[in-house]
Amino acid sequence: MAEVEAEQAAVVEVCQALGRHLNCLGSENKSSRRRALECIRAEAVERRLSSGVRQGVMSALLRPLLGACGDPAERCRELAICILAELLRDAPRPHTALPHLIPAAVQRLGQPHITEPAEELRLALIELLLMVVDLCGAKLASYLDDMVKILQRTIVDPFPDVKKKSCECAAKYAKLTPETFHMQSESLIKPLMQTISHQHSKVRVAVVRATGTVIQYGNGKSVDDVLSHLAQRLFDDAPLVRQAVTEVVGSWLLDLRDRYSFFHKLIPLLLSSCSDEIAQIRELASDYWRKVGLQWQQENEEDLKDKLDWSAELSVHYPVGAERPGLGCRELMFRNLFKILPAVSRDITDWVPATRVKASDLLIILLFHAEDHITQHMELLLSTLYRSCSDEEKTVVQNSVKAAELIGTFVEPEVSLKLILTAIEKSACTAHLMVLGAVIRGSSAQALHPHLVTIGAALALPDTCEVSAKVEYLEQLLLCVQILITVCGRQCSEINLPLLKVLVTILSMTSDRELENKVEKTVASLAAAEDFENSLGLYRLHIRQLIEWVANTQHEWTKYSVQHLQFETIITQSGPVLGDSLDVVFPVLINCFQPSKDPEVRLKLFTVLSKLLLNANETLNSRGRFSSYLETLVRDILVPNLLWHAGRTAAAIRTTAVSCLWALLHSKMITPEQALGLYEDLMPKVIAALDEDSKMTRLLACRAIGAILKICGNQLDPDQLNKLYPELLKRLDDSLDDVRIAAGRALSIWFQCVGNDYDRLHYKSHIEFLYRGLLVHLDDPESAIQKVFLDVLKVGSSLSPALLTQEIEAVKHKHRSPYYCEQLLRHIQEPSGVAS
Repeated sequence: MAEVEAEQAAVVEVCQALGRHLNCLGSENKSSRRRALECIRAEAVERRLSSGVRQGVMSALLRPLLGACGDPAERCRELAICILAELLRDAPRPHTALPHLIPAAVQRLGQPHITEPAEELRLALIELLLMVVDLCGAKLASYLDDMVKILQRTIVDPFPDVKKKSCECAAKYAKLTPETFHMQSESLIKPLMQTISHQHSKVRVAVVRATGTVIQYGNGKSVDDVLSHLAQRLFDDAPLVRQAVTEVVGSWLLDLRDRYSFFHKLIPLLLSSCSDEIAQIRELASDYWRKVGLQWQQENEEDLKDKLDWSAELSVHYPVGAERPGLGCRELMFRNLFKILPAVSRDITDWVPATRVKASDLLIILLFHAEDHITQHMELLLSTLYRSCSDEEKTVVQNSVKAAELIGTFVEPEVSLKLILTAIEKSACTAHLMVLGAVIRGSSAQALHPHLVTIGAALALPDTCEVSAKVEYLEQLLLCVQILITVCGRQCSEINLPLLKVLVTILSMTSDRELENKVEKTVASLAAAEDFENSLGLYRLHIRQLIEWVANTQHEWTKYSVQHLQFETIITQSGPVLGDSLDVVFPVLINCFQPSKDPEVRLKLFTVLSKLLLNANETLNSRGRFSSYLETLVRDILVPNLLWHAGRTAAAIRTTAVSCLWALLHSKMITPEQALGLYEDLMPKVIAALDEDSKMTRLLACRAIGAILKICGNQLDPDQLNKLYPELLKRLDDSLDDVRIAAGRALSIWFQCVGNDYDRLHYKSHIEFLYRGLLVHLDDPESAIQKVFLDVLKVGSSLSPALLTQEIEAVKHKHRSPYYCEQLLRHIQEPSGVAS
């Protein structure tokens, strides 16, 4: 009792000492008020007083100091707030100040408009309020409305530090007054969400953490109001913000009272952090997820009893190196996937790239947990992947392919392939093939084996492999074949024909060299799976089936048809195997080269045929059987296409036909007997080609005539020879020097073809005309041309040396230089020249 009386006396003494200073607080002089506050601080705070005395002093000074908090002078308000904070910190019963303190705080901080203009003082006031929350705890429960009113204003305060302290204050108040806080917690959600996107990352972190605590100890219904905002923060540039969201969502999944009703909304947010670029955040999210799954498993242990007994069993074909999630995590996913998946499907095609990437990351995690339960969601999953595989973002495409691989891992091929192949058959596109390839890659050879024939047939359909010539599409088509070969190996022998058809089609439709190389390597891989040394073994096995496959539509081929390109590819790629199949190849060739057929198809086929003929012993004649088809080639293919028709296209066809003839003659497969038998049919058409507008046609015609003469030798009769040389003489005046030279060389061969039955005297006029025509060009301005015709005349001099000498003497004086004439005369006069 005496102690109490002593404390009261001490309080009275201190108050008396402070009386004058308290009176000065009402002075109009700013300096007087400031000095009064400094004196009050010295007497009441800095002096060593017992706790009881401090309590009494605080009670006595509370109202004057709270009044000073509204002083016009900023320094006076600052001192008043500092004194209040120090008095409250040391008072044994600070809660006694609440009836006066909280209304004053509302007056300064909780008004619609800012009452305290100084940012630093608003910060000091909210720090004072935070200290009061720490000191008074649950005793603040009755001031819920006032506290919420203050926090609603200060959370959206313009000063970032005030925002942070307000968030801290809200979180602490929620923890310390859970029995009443839930009644007003929703009132803080709006200001928190208004601040969650503040430019300062530390403010965003504070808001996220405060939101987590406010909802944890408040009304769980507010989860719906903040989810979209928290999801947006998962894209935040600041790792600390993303980490804060992860911690909040993880704690809700573990501790939120009605968390079961929010599992399908919260799980995607937590699992999204499992693919964060920062390892620490990924580990944090994974740790939370394991705890959530384990907790749920323990809470539902009775329902999971049977599954717990079998939890050790893994799928036979489980992703290599992947750790299987716990049973609780898997079960949570099984039960919530139907609610989560539609939202992920929408986000993966969102207009914001970052959202699509995040959704594609999440999709992989979802499928990994759902395992074979994804079977019931296949239609939604596949339609989603078809869209996401066409995304512009590479990451989205890569993740979509990984997701499709997981479908192959966990879903029976009978289900997945049926849906995918149906989509491909209806309207094949690049995305369909990407998904198919990934599903096959994710499957096992054992699971795929019963479906190989179906897959091969679907890929070889015209509506699949011929639908687009775009490189992207063809690459995916090729990838499907490559994956099949890789996964199934030797089992692909059952479908090597349809796969070869696909590869042939890709080669036919692309001009991309890199893609062509890939196809050739894939054909070699397919052959290796069949134990063939190279791709020729595969062509040898199927050459007839391939020819028949494309020949079925040969009567309908146009320049737009893929089939004629396939045919060209087959006869080009099969190499020496072609020699075994001439009986099926030639009927197709004869049909395609009919003049009534599409000119552009004929043009392309002539080019291919020319290449084959130039290397005939390695292609058409690899078995030595081509000679029996040679006359057919000339009469039924070349001759009809050498006939003159008006138009540029027809002229181009004649050029390619002559080129093909030249390749045939150059290959040296035609015998003299065959050449003589074909001479009357062929030579008039070739002679006609000498007058073509195309320089190349005239050049090749000259060369072809020379080659025919060389093969026939001296078996041609004089009339045939006499009909031919005038046409060659005309070409000596051609505008193209190469044509003139080729015509001269053909005449050189013509001289060598003149046999003993050629009567020199009877045909003197022909010989004389021929010599005169050649001697004109011996005086050509170009020395190279002169040398060519000198050689021609040297060869021709043996036909009638005397007549040639006479003609030389007659024109020698007319030449610019007699040099070449004299050389020719010396050649004739030489014994060897005469003898020849």
